Amino acid sequence: MMRTLRRWVPFGLLGRSPALVTVLPLHGVIGPAARFGQGLHLSGVAGAIESAFTQSGVKAVALAINSPGGSPVQATLIHNRIRQFADEKNIPVFAFAEDVAASGGYMLACAGDQIFADHSSVVGSIGVVSAGFGFTKLMEKVGVDRRVYTAGDKKSMLDPFQPVDEEDVKRLLALQKEVHGAFRDLVKSRREGKLQATEKRLFSGEFWSGVQAEKLGLIDGLSDLRTEMRKRYGDDVRFKVISGDRPWWRGRMSGVRSEASGAPASPSLSFPRGWAEDMLSALEARAIWSRFGL
Repeated sequence: MMRTLRRWVPFGLLGRSPALVTVLPLHGVIGPAARFGQGLHLSGVAGAIESAFTQSGVKAVALAINSPGGSPVQATLIHNRIRQFADEKNIPVFAFAEDVAASGGYMLACAGDQIFADHSSVVGSIGVVSAGFGFTKLMEKVGVDRRVYTAGDKKSMLDPFQPVDEEDVKRLLALQKEVHGAFRDLVKSRREGKLQATEKRLFSGEFWSGVQAEKLGLIDGLSDLRTEMRKRYGDDVRFKVISGDRPWWRGRMSGVRSEASGAPASPSLSFPRGWAEDMLSALEARAIWSRFGL
């Protein structure tokens, strides 16, 4: 009866109003705009982040994360934006891993003051990877010459159509080491006093189930968003999902999309401009998801 009355009578007339928790979905491969279809990037979620922290009467922000990672830059930008608002507004943030919060997805989870996951969630993969293909033998087989002209002797570094240069590989590994170091420092800072394993194990790029992640101190507990928020703010807690703006042209595009990008496939047989690029992006996104069996 009371819940029914609350729907129609101003909260103030019935005593304490239910707590409001805004929910910020962070789903998909992390990458800059124009990559991975509808993947995650700061420009796509900046408005939603601000809205989540500026709703009238908001008591907490819950991050619903389902991401296998992607761009370390975009992951850092999103993480930092969330923390900036959390500190400015003095609002607690709770992160909830769904199927996967790995690599950059785990970096997003670290924006939470506390992190929760399901027993079977995939968590971790704190590392940096760079992958590609080499086509030199194929070019030899079909009799094609690669002709590259540069101003700057390293401009064509790691060109997949040229033989591997060990010096170029060393430079790439040095760059990855710097990025990995920044990731490692962020996790150590955000999980200070909670990590329960050696750095060698935690930051090896390995990933774990939610059960194992809790033992390692990568998460704070096994729970889901609704259960945990009701436990903290009462059974009558209100949830408001804050989604990022969808570009106007997304609904007009036809063509092939992968489920990994979050966009539905279209039955149209006509291919829009850039369909090949979209297809490659979808395949790349699918490859990132498949690393975690998804």
